[in-house]
Amino acid sequence: MTTGPRTILPRAGFFNGPAAGRAAARAASRTAGRPAAGAAANASRVLRVTVRSVETTGPEQTESLGAELAATLRAGDVVLVRGELGAGKTTLVRGAARALGVVDPVTSPTFSIGHRYAAGELTVSHLDLYRLAGLEREEPALLADYLGPGRIAFVEWPEEAHVELGDARVRVSISHGGGDRRRIEIAGGDAQPAGAAR
Repeated sequence: MTTGPRTILPRAGFFNGPAAGRAAARAASRTAGRPAAGAAANASRVLRVTVRSVETTGPEQTESLGAELAATLRAGDVVLVRGELGAGKTTLVRGAARALGVVDPVTSPTFSIGHRYAAGELTVSHLDLYRLAGLEREEPALLADYLGPGRIAFVEWPEEAHVELGDARVRVSISHGGGDRRRIEIAGGDAQPAGAAR
């Protein structure tokens, strides 16, 4: 099952990627010198977010969905991937990484926080923040090698409050559907590749 665009009211730190930042900058420049309208003006702002819901029946389909997701990404993107243990987060990331050109084995970075893979001129980063109690206590540069220009980063077990992850363009949620079935929701950015059913 696939769903189309939804109207979502903004919530602090959610769906405020680069496009939202540019829109806020434009709005600020239009209102320069005028008093701010406060929270009422911000609450009236409406964002259009594409949400795609899919049910896969096995790891191969989950990897294939990851490859479709990769077709919507561009350098500098951050993808937050949520799901319980064993839900298939790394399986989805593996499919995306392969589609982006990674030829090395893609494995869970649980015990090393992150892996970086070469994919032509692009670096694909795969982070697992499960073992971190909170990024506010970590070295500020901890994620610097994994995020930024020339990189696409997939972050498992993300901490919403961390400023560097607030600009995530895509959020993925994976849940068990029984057996090998998974329910996967992809939200934000262009959640569907060109030509996909909406």
